[in-house]
Amino acid sequence: MGKESKSRGFFGWFLVLVILALVVGAVVYIIKKKLDHGNDNKPTPVPGPPGAIDHKYAHALEIAMQFFDVQKSGRLVDNKISWRGDSALTDGSEAKLDLSKGMYDAGDHVKFGFPMAFTATVLSWAILEYRDQMEAVNQLEPAQQSLKWITDFLLNAHPSQNVLYIQVGDPVTDHKCWDRPEDMTEKRPLTQVNASVPGTEVAAETAAAMASASLVFKTADSTYSSTLLTHAKQLFTFADNNRGSYSEKIPEVATYYNSTGYGDELLWAASWLYHATADQSYLEYVTGENGKEFAQWGSPTWFSWDNKLAGTQVLLSRLSFFGASGNSVIENYRKSAEAVMCGLLPKSPAATSSRTASGLIWISEWNSLQHPVASAFLAALYGDYMLTTQTAKLTCGGHSFEPSDLRKFAKSQADYVLGSNPLKMSFLVGYGDKYPQYVHHRGASIPADATTGCTDGFQWLNSTKPNPNVAVGALVGGPFLNETFVDSRNNTMQTEPTTYNSAVIVGLLSSLVTASSAVKSFG
Repeated sequence: MGKESKSRGFFGWFLVLVILALVVGAVVYIIKKKLDHGNDNKPTPVPGPPGAIDHKYAHALEIAMQFFDVQKSGRLVDNKISWRGDSALTDGSEAKLDLSKGMYDAGDHVKFGFPMAFTATVLSWAILEYRDQMEAVNQLEPAQQSLKWITDFLLNAHPSQNVLYIQVGDPVTDHKCWDRPEDMTEKRPLTQVNASVPGTEVAAETAAAMASASLVFKTADSTYSSTLLTHAKQLFTFADNNRGSYSEKIPEVATYYNSTGYGDELLWAASWLYHATADQSYLEYVTGENGKEFAQWGSPTWFSWDNKLAGTQVLLSRLSFFGASGNSVIENYRKSAEAVMCGLLPKSPAATSSRTASGLIWISEWNSLQHPVASAFLAALYGDYMLTTQTAKLTCGGHSFEPSDLRKFAKSQADYVLGSNPLKMSFLVGYGDKYPQYVHHRGASIPADATTGCTDGFQWLNSTKPNPNVAVGALVGGPFLNETFVDSRNNTMQTEPTTYNSAVIVGLLSSLVTASSAVKSFG
């Protein structure tokens, strides 16, 4: 009896301990679940800059950055492209200006100020948001140098408050030749906008370029930064006070870079000037009557050299994310940016149907890659704003999406460009084992030691041999909707690269180099 009683007592205490352990475990589990549920409204934390480097995107970024060197005009400094040399050294001389710098627009030799200024604005934005990522892979200095090559030109192109030179070269004359830029002999006339012949969109875009670049150089070269900002303010005032589309005032420009309106550029420029100056008048500009007239709140658009509304909406959403506004109208911009994001996310109820079968955003057969790459850049930015502010979810038609969904979309577009497509071909020249060999680009198509005049160089345009020089970093036009691609020099809509394409691909790749939060302030 004594032994049995002790045995029962021991078993009873053991049972109590087991039950107690189960109860404690259950309580801990419930508390953990509640904590986890409470954290559902916070995104997964990411490493701060520079984070773990993704070498695929880092390598692609290094290649993409080089196309700016390919496109440089003027007396080259520390030239890294073996088949390029000095060119267009007398550009601007007819107005007693030095307009030798800047960049050629595409495969030809005209300097178009409107898309060139957009290139500078987007490149500035990429540097401001992803400076640490660029620096981690040794691409910050090349990006800044390329930016300054453009802004040096833009500063010289603005010799007085109400005069801006917007084009160097005559496209009609230029396109009658096929020669290397180093060997050009054709005349290169200048085109300007002024108070009598206004060009609001090009003046405002140039103001945006200078305002954003002033932030890039604010610490490293405060004098240069101040000069840029002074010109930006003057150009914005000129653009706003002398409203008129350059496409209407100078009809010949419409053949190449026709503007569909200037309201987006005015808002874009004012937004950048607000970030650069903190002057409330610029905030009032975008939130007052001009915002009501031009913002098209709630109507998603495609970000491009011609339409800056989506970019403006994402840029101004920063003020909402980082708590620096408190202005209810800014929320309209953020909601519009959200509508853009909802259109991009493939599983969103509002997802655009404008895609290839493989998921590439596809809007235009001419230079088809501009829109998907630019859209992916905005998506990466918006997702990083969400991460930085621990904003867990984006709601699209009752469905919730996370920052990781935006990043996944951005990666999908980048990966398509880099070779994850039905053709298994990279559209970024110089990246991977298979990329276009017949890029529509004069300098790349003509041997560096060839002697050609204006017209005899057409033998190289029509040659069946691949380009003798690699236009490294060029982002070509891209595939058709059916995802075919004809690699031919005469197929300009698919094989011609542009400098502004390079700006958006550099921005996108910089965002993917490492996982990281966004900077909270440009200042």
